[in-house]
Amino acid sequence: MHESFLHFLWRFQYFNKQNLYTVEGSQLQIVSPGIYNTHSGPDFEESRVLLDGMEWAGKTEIHLKSSDWLQHGHQTNEAYNNVILHVVWQHDQPVQRQDGTVIPTLELSPRTDVQLLHTYQSLLENLDPIPCASQIHKVPAIYIRQALDQALMQRLQEKARFIEELLHLNHLDWEETTWQVLARNLGFKVNSEPFLRLAKVLPLKILRKHGDSLLQMEALLFGQAGFLEQSFSDAYPLALQQEYAFLSRKYQLYSSRLSLHEWKFMRLRPSNFPTVRIAQLAALVHKHPHLFALFTHLQPGKALMDLCQISTSDYWQKHYSFEKTTRTTGHLGDSSIENILINTAVPLLVSYQNYRTEEGYTQHATDLLESLSPEDNTITRQWKRLQIDVRNAFDSQASIELFNRFCSRRECLTCPVGNYLLKSR
Repeated sequence: MHESFLHFLWRFQYFNKQNLYTVEGSQLQIVSPGIYNTHSGPDFEESRVLLDGMEWAGKTEIHLKSSDWLQHGHQTNEAYNNVILHVVWQHDQPVQRQDGTVIPTLELSPRTDVQLLHTYQSLLENLDPIPCASQIHKVPAIYIRQALDQALMQRLQEKARFIEELLHLNHLDWEETTWQVLARNLGFKVNSEPFLRLAKVLPLKILRKHGDSLLQMEALLFGQAGFLEQSFSDAYPLALQQEYAFLSRKYQLYSSRLSLHEWKFMRLRPSNFPTVRIAQLAALVHKHPHLFALFTHLQPGKALMDLCQISTSDYWQKHYSFEKTTRTTGHLGDSSIENILINTAVPLLVSYQNYRTEEGYTQHATDLLESLSPEDNTITRQWKRLQIDVRNAFDSQASIELFNRFCSRRECLTCPVGNYLLKSR
Protein backbone atom coordinates (compact mmCIF):
# COMPACT_ATOMS: atom_id res chain seq x y z
CA MET A 1 0.00 0.00 0.00
CA HIS A 2 1.33 3.40 -0.99
CA GLU A 3 0.02 6.75 0.16
CA SER A 4 -0.45 7.67 -3.52
CA PHE A 5 -3.30 5.12 -3.63
CA LEU A 6 -5.09 7.07 -0.90
CA HIS A 7 -4.50 10.30 -2.81
CA PHE A 8 -6.14 8.60 -5.78
CA LEU A 9 -9.13 7.42 -3.71
CA TRP A 10 -9.68 10.86 -2.16
CA ARG A 11 -9.05 12.89 -5.32
CA PHE A 12 -11.59 10.93 -7.37
CA GLN A 13 -13.81 9.94 -4.42
CA TYR A 14 -13.58 6.21 -5.19
CA PHE A 15 -15.04 4.95 -1.92
CA ASN A 16 -18.48 4.35 -0.43
CA LYS A 17 -19.86 7.73 0.69
CA GLN A 18 -23.23 6.48 1.98
CA ASN A 19 -23.89 7.19 5.68
CA LEU A 20 -20.49 8.80 5.98
CA TYR A 21 -19.16 9.41 9.50
CA THR A 22 -15.80 10.35 10.97
CA VAL A 23 -14.23 7.95 13.46
CA GLU A 24 -15.23 10.44 16.18
CA GLY A 25 -18.90 9.97 15.23
CA SER A 26 -19.61 13.21 13.33
CA GLN A 27 -21.78 13.02 10.24
CA LEU A 28 -19.63 13.89 7.23
CA GLN A 29 -20.57 15.24 3.82
CA ILE A 30 -17.83 16.03 1.27
CA VAL A 31 -18.59 19.18 -0.69
CA SER A 32 -15.21 19.29 -2.45
CA PRO A 33 -12.10 17.11 -1.93
CA GLY A 34 -9.93 20.14 -2.76
CA ILE A 35 -6.98 20.73 -5.05
CA TYR A 36 -4.06 18.31 -5.00
CA ASN A 37 -0.95 20.00 -3.61
CA THR A 38 2.36 18.97 -5.23
CA HIS A 39 4.43 21.24 -2.96
CA SER A 40 5.15 21.14 0.78
CA GLY A 41 2.29 21.25 3.25
CA PRO A 42 -1.00 19.33 3.50
CA ASP A 43 -1.91 17.09 0.56
CA PHE A 44 -5.10 18.88 -0.57
CA GLU A 45 -5.94 22.56 -0.40
CA GLU A 46 -9.32 24.33 -0.58
CA SER A 47 -11.25 21.31 0.68
CA ARG A 48 -14.83 21.83 1.83
CA VAL A 49 -16.81 19.45 4.05
CA LEU A 50 -19.91 19.48 6.25
CA LEU A 51 -19.45 18.14 9.79
CA ASP A 52 -22.81 17.62 11.55
CA GLY A 53 -24.27 20.17 9.11
CA MET A 54 -21.63 22.86 9.69
CA GLU A 55 -19.45 23.78 6.71
CA TRP A 56 -15.66 23.77 7.08
CA ALA A 57 -13.14 25.00 4.53
CA GLY A 58 -9.42 24.29 4.72
CA LYS A 59 -6.95 21.55 3.98
CA THR A 60 -6.99 17.75 3.97
CA GLU A 61 -4.04 15.57 4.96
CA ILE A 62 -3.69 11.93 3.82
CA HIS A 63 -1.84 9.16 5.68
CA LEU A 64 -1.75 5.36 5.74
CA LYS A 65 -2.15 5.41 9.52
CA SER A 66 -3.38 8.16 11.81
CA SER A 67 -0.18 7.89 13.84
CA ASP A 68 1.80 8.99 10.77
CA TRP A 69 0.66 12.51 11.70
CA LEU A 70 2.91 12.30 14.76
CA GLN A 71 5.67 10.41 12.94
CA HIS A 72 5.89 13.27 10.43
CA GLY A 73 5.85 15.96 13.14
CA HIS A 74 2.72 17.71 11.88
CA GLN A 75 1.53 18.36 15.44
CA THR A 76 4.27 21.01 15.80
CA ASN A 77 4.03 22.46 12.28
CA GLU A 78 1.90 25.61 11.89
CA ALA A 79 1.27 24.76 8.22
CA TYR A 80 -1.04 21.95 9.42
CA ASN A 81 -3.16 23.98 11.84
CA ASN A 82 -5.89 24.57 9.25
CA VAL A 83 -6.33 20.89 8.35
CA ILE A 84 -10.06 20.25 8.59
CA LEU A 85 -9.99 16.51 7.84
CA HIS A 86 -7.48 13.70 8.29
CA VAL A 87 -8.05 10.91 5.72
CA VAL A 88 -6.36 7.59 6.56
CA TRP A 89 -6.42 3.98 5.49
CA GLN A 90 -6.27 2.75 9.07
CA HIS A 91 -7.14 4.71 12.20
CA ASP A 92 -4.87 3.70 15.10
CA GLN A 93 -4.94 6.78 17.35
CA PRO A 94 -6.49 10.26 17.53
CA VAL A 95 -4.32 13.23 16.52
CA GLN A 96 -4.40 16.90 17.41
CA ARG A 97 -3.43 20.28 16.04
CA GLN A 98 -0.92 22.53 17.79
CA ASP A 99 -3.67 24.01 19.96
CA GLY A 100 -4.75 20.57 21.17
CA THR A 101 -7.98 20.31 19.20
CA VAL A 102 -8.74 16.88 17.78
CA ILE A 103 -8.72 16.62 13.97
CA PRO A 104 -11.75 14.80 12.48
CA THR A 105 -10.61 11.56 10.82
CA LEU A 106 -12.10 9.56 7.96
CA GLU A 107 -11.01 5.90 7.70
CA LEU A 108 -11.10 4.58 4.12
CA SER A 109 -10.27 0.89 4.45
CA PRO A 110 -13.83 -0.21 5.42
CA ARG A 111 -15.27 1.89 2.57
CA THR A 112 -12.99 0.84 -0.31
CA ASP A 113 -13.95 -1.83 -2.84
CA VAL A 114 -11.63 -4.82 -2.32
CA GLN A 115 -11.50 -5.41 -6.09
CA LEU A 116 -10.20 -1.86 -6.62
CA LEU A 117 -7.40 -2.55 -4.15
CA HIS A 118 -6.56 -5.86 -5.88
CA THR A 119 -6.44 -4.17 -9.30
CA TYR A 120 -4.13 -1.49 -7.91
CA GLN A 121 -1.86 -4.09 -6.29
CA SER A 122 -1.72 -6.16 -9.49
CA LEU A 123 -0.52 -3.12 -11.41
CA LEU A 124 2.00 -2.18 -8.78
CA GLU A 125 3.47 -5.60 -8.05
CA ASN A 126 3.67 -7.37 -11.42
CA LEU A 127 7.06 -7.68 -13.09
CA ASP A 128 6.10 -6.55 -16.60
CA PRO A 129 8.03 -3.46 -17.76
CA ILE A 130 4.61 -2.06 -18.71
CA PRO A 131 2.46 -2.82 -15.61
CA CYS A 132 -0.84 -2.92 -17.48
CA ALA A 133 0.47 -5.16 -20.28
CA SER A 134 -1.96 -7.99 -19.50
CA GLN A 135 -4.94 -5.64 -19.20
CA ILE A 136 -4.34 -2.89 -21.75
CA HIS A 137 -6.54 -4.67 -24.31
CA LYS A 138 -9.49 -3.67 -22.11
CA VAL A 139 -8.73 0.03 -22.50
CA PRO A 140 -10.59 1.93 -25.26
CA ALA A 141 -8.32 3.51 -27.86
CA ILE A 142 -9.42 7.01 -26.87
CA TYR A 143 -7.87 6.63 -23.39
CA ILE A 144 -4.61 5.33 -24.84
CA ARG A 145 -4.57 8.24 -27.29
CA GLN A 146 -5.19 10.64 -24.41
CA ALA A 147 -2.31 9.14 -22.46
CA LEU A 148 0.05 9.41 -25.44
CA ASP A 149 -0.96 13.00 -26.26
CA GLN A 150 -0.54 14.04 -22.65
CA ALA A 151 2.85 12.33 -22.39
CA LEU A 152 4.10 13.95 -25.59
CA MET A 153 3.21 17.47 -24.45
CA GLN A 154 4.95 16.84 -21.13
CA ARG A 155 8.01 15.61 -23.00
CA LEU A 156 8.07 18.61 -25.33
CA GLN A 157 7.75 21.07 -22.47
CA GLU A 158 10.50 19.31 -20.51
CA LYS A 159 12.85 19.55 -23.49
CA ALA A 160 11.82 23.17 -24.02
CA ARG A 161 12.71 23.96 -20.41
CA PHE A 162 16.23 22.64 -21.00
CA ILE A 163 16.54 24.93 -24.03
CA GLU A 164 15.21 27.87 -22.05
CA GLU A 165 17.85 27.27 -19.37
CA LEU A 166 20.57 27.35 -22.04
CA LEU A 167 18.97 30.46 -23.56
CA HIS A 168 19.20 32.24 -20.22
CA LEU A 169 22.86 31.27 -19.84
CA ASN A 170 23.47 32.52 -23.39
CA HIS A 171 21.91 35.93 -22.66
CA LEU A 172 18.90 35.24 -24.92
CA ASP A 173 21.10 34.43 -27.92
CA TRP A 174 19.00 31.97 -29.94
CA GLU A 175 21.80 31.20 -32.42
CA GLU A 176 24.28 30.11 -29.75
CA THR A 177 21.57 28.15 -27.97
CA THR A 178 20.60 26.34 -31.18
CA TRP A 179 24.27 25.59 -31.84
CA GLN A 180 24.68 24.03 -28.39
CA VAL A 181 21.48 21.97 -28.64
CA LEU A 182 22.40 20.72 -32.10
CA ALA A 183 25.92 19.73 -31.01
CA ARG A 184 24.60 17.96 -27.92
CA ASN A 185 22.10 15.97 -29.96
CA LEU A 186 24.67 14.95 -32.58
CA GLY A 187 26.56 13.28 -29.73
CA PHE A 188 23.49 11.12 -29.11
CA LYS A 189 23.38 9.67 -25.59
CA VAL A 190 26.94 8.44 -25.30
CA ASN A 191 28.77 11.64 -26.25
CA SER A 192 26.07 14.26 -25.65
CA GLU A 193 27.85 15.92 -22.74
CA PRO A 194 31.29 16.36 -24.38
CA PHE A 195 29.56 17.65 -27.52
CA LEU A 196 27.68 20.22 -25.43
CA ARG A 197 30.93 21.26 -23.78
CA LEU A 198 32.57 21.54 -27.19
CA ALA A 199 29.82 23.90 -28.38
CA LYS A 200 30.24 26.00 -25.26
CA VAL A 201 34.04 26.34 -25.55
CA LEU A 202 33.79 27.08 -29.28
CA PRO A 203 31.09 29.73 -29.78
CA LEU A 204 29.20 29.68 -33.06
CA LYS A 205 30.08 33.32 -33.67
CA ILE A 206 33.77 32.31 -33.91
CA LEU A 207 33.06 29.31 -36.10
CA ARG A 208 30.96 31.40 -38.51
CA LYS A 209 33.82 33.85 -39.05
CA HIS A 210 35.50 31.03 -40.98
CA GLY A 211 32.38 29.86 -42.77
CA ASP A 212 34.05 30.16 -46.17
CA SER A 213 36.64 27.52 -45.22
CA LEU A 214 35.46 24.06 -44.19
CA LEU A 215 39.06 23.14 -43.32
CA GLN A 216 39.32 25.97 -40.80
CA MET A 217 35.95 25.08 -39.28
CA GLU A 218 37.10 21.47 -38.90
CA ALA A 219 40.39 22.65 -37.41
CA LEU A 220 38.56 24.69 -34.78
CA LEU A 221 36.20 21.84 -33.91
CA PHE A 222 38.74 19.00 -33.84
CA GLY A 223 41.26 21.19 -32.05
CA GLN A 224 38.83 22.29 -29.33
CA ALA A 225 37.67 18.70 -29.00
CA GLY A 226 41.24 17.64 -28.18
CA PHE A 227 41.74 15.37 -31.19
CA LEU A 228 44.74 17.25 -32.56
CA GLU A 229 46.94 16.65 -29.50
CA GLN A 230 48.79 13.73 -31.12
CA SER A 231 51.36 13.00 -33.83
CA PHE A 232 50.17 12.53 -37.42
CA SER A 233 51.66 11.58 -40.77
CA ASP A 234 48.64 12.24 -43.04
CA ALA A 235 48.54 15.63 -44.77
CA TYR A 236 44.96 16.38 -43.68
CA PRO A 237 45.38 16.19 -39.87
CA LEU A 238 48.74 17.98 -40.19
CA ALA A 239 46.92 20.81 -41.99
CA LEU A 240 44.30 20.86 -39.22
CA GLN A 241 47.03 21.15 -36.59
CA GLN A 242 48.62 24.06 -38.42
CA GLU A 243 45.31 25.91 -38.77
CA TYR A 244 44.34 25.26 -35.17
CA ALA A 245 47.69 26.44 -33.83
CA PHE A 246 47.08 29.84 -35.46
CA LEU A 247 43.33 30.13 -34.75
CA SER A 248 43.54 28.99 -31.13
CA ARG A 249 46.09 31.73 -30.43
CA LYS A 250 43.99 34.30 -32.28
CA TYR A 251 40.87 33.53 -30.24
CA GLN A 252 42.62 32.37 -27.04
CA LEU A 253 40.92 28.99 -27.21
CA TYR A 254 43.67 26.53 -26.36
CA SER A 255 43.26 26.54 -22.58
CA SER A 256 39.55 25.70 -22.83
CA ARG A 257 39.87 22.69 -25.15
CA LEU A 258 38.54 19.28 -24.13
CA SER A 259 40.72 16.28 -23.38
CA LEU A 260 40.78 13.25 -25.63
CA HIS A 261 39.76 10.92 -22.80
CA GLU A 262 36.36 12.63 -22.54
CA TRP A 263 35.22 11.09 -25.82
CA LYS A 264 33.75 7.58 -25.91
CA PHE A 265 34.28 5.15 -28.78
CA MET A 266 33.67 1.75 -27.15
CA ARG A 267 30.61 -0.20 -28.30
CA LEU A 268 29.79 2.49 -30.88
CA ARG A 269 29.32 1.77 -34.54
CA PRO A 270 32.05 3.51 -36.54
CA SER A 271 29.42 5.75 -38.16
CA ASN A 272 28.65 7.08 -34.66
CA PHE A 273 32.28 7.77 -33.71
CA PRO A 274 32.64 11.32 -32.35
CA THR A 275 35.23 12.05 -35.05
CA VAL A 276 32.65 11.35 -37.75
CA ARG A 277 29.96 13.35 -35.93
CA ILE A 278 32.30 16.35 -35.56
CA ALA A 279 33.03 16.24 -39.29
CA GLN A 280 29.29 16.13 -40.01
CA LEU A 281 28.66 18.99 -37.58
CA ALA A 282 31.28 21.09 -39.37
CA ALA A 283 29.70 20.31 -42.75
CA LEU A 284 26.20 21.18 -41.51
CA VAL A 285 27.26 24.56 -40.09
CA HIS A 286 29.33 25.23 -43.19
CA LYS A 287 26.20 24.70 -45.30
CA HIS A 288 23.77 26.43 -42.88
CA PRO A 289 25.54 29.06 -40.75
CA HIS A 290 22.19 30.44 -39.48
CA LEU A 291 21.01 27.40 -37.56
CA PHE A 292 18.12 28.98 -35.69
CA ALA A 293 16.46 30.10 -38.91
CA LEU A 294 17.03 26.66 -40.42
CA PHE A 295 15.09 24.89 -37.69
CA THR A 296 12.34 27.44 -37.02
CA HIS A 297 11.40 28.54 -40.54
CA LEU A 298 8.22 26.41 -40.41
CA GLN A 299 9.18 24.26 -43.35
CA PRO A 300 7.56 20.89 -44.11
CA GLY A 301 9.41 17.87 -42.77
CA LYS A 302 10.51 16.67 -46.22
CA ALA A 303 11.97 20.06 -47.11
CA LEU A 304 13.82 20.25 -43.81
CA MET A 305 15.15 16.72 -44.28
CA ASP A 306 16.49 17.73 -47.69
CA LEU A 307 18.14 20.88 -46.29
CA CYS A 308 19.97 18.81 -43.67
CA GLN A 309 21.48 16.49 -46.26
CA ILE A 310 25.23 17.14 -46.16
CA SER A 311 28.46 15.51 -47.23
CA THR A 312 31.61 15.72 -45.17
CA SER A 313 35.00 16.73 -46.52
CA ASP A 314 36.79 14.14 -48.69
CA TYR A 315 38.94 12.82 -45.84
CA TRP A 316 35.93 11.75 -43.77
CA GLN A 317 34.44 9.90 -46.72
CA LYS A 318 37.31 7.45 -46.37
CA HIS A 319 37.98 7.52 -42.60
CA TYR A 320 36.15 6.94 -39.32
CA SER A 321 39.11 8.17 -37.29
CA PHE A 322 42.41 9.87 -38.04
CA GLU A 323 44.86 7.89 -40.21
CA LYS A 324 42.71 4.74 -40.36
CA THR A 325 41.38 4.28 -43.88
CA THR A 326 38.03 2.60 -44.42
CA ARG A 327 34.97 2.89 -46.66
CA THR A 328 32.24 5.21 -45.43
CA THR A 329 29.45 7.27 -46.96
CA GLY A 330 30.50 10.50 -45.26
CA HIS A 331 26.98 11.92 -45.09
CA LEU A 332 24.24 12.15 -42.51
CA GLY A 333 21.81 9.26 -42.89
CA ASP A 334 18.05 9.76 -42.80
CA SER A 335 17.80 8.35 -39.28
CA SER A 336 20.45 10.79 -38.03
CA ILE A 337 18.68 13.73 -39.67
CA GLU A 338 15.36 12.65 -38.19
CA ASN A 339 17.05 12.43 -34.79
CA ILE A 340 18.27 16.01 -35.22
CA LEU A 341 14.79 17.21 -36.15
CA ILE A 342 13.12 15.34 -33.28
CA ASN A 343 15.57 16.48 -30.61
CA THR A 344 16.65 19.88 -31.94
CA ALA A 345 14.06 21.42 -34.26
CA VAL A 346 10.94 20.24 -32.41
CA PRO A 347 11.88 21.42 -28.88
CA LEU A 348 13.27 24.67 -30.34
CA LEU A 349 9.89 25.38 -31.92
CA VAL A 350 8.07 24.71 -28.63
CA SER A 351 10.55 26.80 -26.66
CA TYR A 352 10.28 29.66 -29.15
CA GLN A 353 6.49 29.67 -28.86
CA ASN A 354 6.82 29.77 -25.06
CA TYR A 355 9.19 32.71 -25.41
CA ARG A 356 7.23 34.65 -28.04
CA THR A 357 3.77 33.55 -26.85
CA GLU A 358 2.82 33.25 -30.52
CA GLU A 359 0.61 30.54 -31.96
CA GLY A 360 1.74 28.10 -34.61
CA TYR A 361 5.19 26.95 -33.53
CA THR A 362 4.05 24.11 -31.25
CA GLN A 363 1.53 22.99 -33.87
CA HIS A 364 4.29 22.95 -36.46
CA ALA A 365 6.43 20.94 -34.04
CA THR A 366 3.76 18.25 -33.69
CA ASP A 367 3.13 18.31 -37.46
CA LEU A 368 6.84 17.79 -37.98
CA LEU A 369 6.85 14.79 -35.63
CA GLU A 370 3.90 13.29 -37.49
CA SER A 371 5.83 13.56 -40.76
CA LEU A 372 8.90 11.71 -39.44
CA SER A 373 9.49 7.98 -39.12
CA PRO A 374 8.97 6.36 -35.70
CA GLU A 375 12.02 5.58 -33.61
CA ASP A 376 12.86 1.93 -33.16
CA ASN A 377 14.14 1.01 -29.71
CA THR A 378 13.40 -1.33 -26.82
CA ILE A 379 10.61 0.91 -25.50
CA THR A 380 8.74 1.37 -28.78
CA ARG A 381 9.03 -2.34 -29.51
CA GLN A 382 7.37 -3.14 -26.18
CA TRP A 383 4.37 -0.99 -27.11
CA LYS A 384 4.16 -2.56 -30.55
CA ARG A 385 4.03 -6.03 -28.97
CA LEU A 386 0.93 -4.82 -27.13
CA GLN A 387 -0.66 -3.80 -30.46
CA ILE A 388 -0.26 -0.09 -29.72
CA ASP A 389 0.24 1.87 -32.94
CA VAL A 390 3.59 3.63 -33.22
CA ARG A 391 3.13 5.09 -36.68
CA ASN A 392 5.44 8.11 -36.61
CA ALA A 393 7.83 10.12 -34.43
CA PHE A 394 4.89 11.73 -32.63
CA ASP A 395 3.82 8.28 -31.42
CA SER A 396 7.34 7.05 -30.65
CA GLN A 397 8.22 10.16 -28.62
CA ALA A 398 4.91 9.91 -26.78
CA SER A 399 5.32 6.19 -26.05
CA ILE A 400 8.86 6.72 -24.76
CA GLU A 401 7.67 9.45 -22.40
CA LEU A 402 4.64 7.41 -21.28
CA PHE A 403 6.95 4.53 -20.38
CA ASN A 404 9.58 6.67 -18.64
CA ARG A 405 7.17 8.91 -16.76
CA PHE A 406 4.56 6.35 -15.70
CA CYS A 407 5.40 2.70 -16.42
CA SER A 408 8.98 2.55 -15.19
CA ARG A 409 8.01 4.45 -12.03
CA ARG A 410 4.81 2.44 -11.48
CA GLU A 411 2.83 5.70 -11.49
CA CYS A 412 -0.32 3.97 -12.74
CA LEU A 413 -2.61 6.10 -10.60
CA THR A 414 -1.73 9.27 -12.49
CA CYS A 415 -1.69 7.62 -15.91
CA PRO A 416 -4.92 7.84 -17.97
CA VAL A 417 -4.58 4.15 -18.89
CA GLY A 418 -4.06 2.96 -15.33
CA ASN A 419 -6.76 5.31 -14.13
CA TYR A 420 -9.25 3.78 -16.57
CA LEU A 421 -8.40 0.25 -15.49
CA LEU A 422 -8.93 1.13 -11.84
CA LYS A 423 -12.21 2.94 -12.48
CA SER A 424 -13.61 0.13 -14.65
CA ARG A 425 -12.70 -2.68 -12.25
